[in-house]
Amino acid sequence: MGFEVTPEVYFRFMGRFSEPLAATFAAALEIPAGARALDVGCGPGALTAQLVARLGVDAVSAVEPSESFGAAVRARFPGLRVLAGIAESLPLPDDSVDLTVAQLVVHFLSDPVAGLTEMARVTRPGGMVAANVWDHAGNGGPLDAFWRAAHDLDPDAPGEAALPGTREGHLAELFRTAGLRDVVSWSETVGARYETVDEWWATFTLGVGPAGAYVAALGDTEREALRARCAELLPAAPFEIPAVAWCARGSVA
Repeated sequence: MGFEVTPEVYFRFMGRFSEPLAATFAAALEIPAGARALDVGCGPGALTAQLVARLGVDAVSAVEPSESFGAAVRARFPGLRVLAGIAESLPLPDDSVDLTVAQLVVHFLSDPVAGLTEMARVTRPGGMVAANVWDHAGNGGPLDAFWRAAHDLDPDAPGEAALPGTREGHLAELFRTAGLRDVVSWSETVGARYETVDEWWATFTLGVGPAGAYVAALGDTEREALRARCAELLPAAPFEIPAVAWCARGSVA
């Protein structure tokens, strides 16, 4: 799917959205002092940074399947416990932490309910599980213009609107199906500024995620046609791309 990339490449593509999202998301969780936290699918550490700032590096652990991201987050936070693994099979014992979070992860899981169930398993009774995903299904995600252009030219383009949790209310449904209680859902909106269309388009040529994989598979003519259609849909430069994320949290029985 294109996530075995360097942190620098990921930041150019998605980090400019995920970093501010991590800040607003963590603030909304009102994380209590002294909590032990786990960041599932931590990537290069956007949400991990928020946890470390609030709780200290010794109180935070992370799980990440990508070797490059795991190495980057270890270097970014010396002393942080970073484990290789996936959400559906977390390498931690039961009741290990007070808070388990996952940013922009649930919609990419092979089994999102299994992943959320595992997150609940490693969280103590009464603790919190929380996650967020982009509003791809409601055309509010950061890649909306790209996928609209792709579907204008290629109705069979894959897109991300059908991914789990990306429609309004679905993330909360997944939480409840996983057995979490007192589920609360909300949205957060962030944005990223681009000075030119070329700056924006260049991020899609980096091979990151489903969008990057789609661009990489196109021929030169198709790729240029897609770029031109994107330029028609984007605002006049400089412009800001808004991005809505669906968020949910629930307590462990």
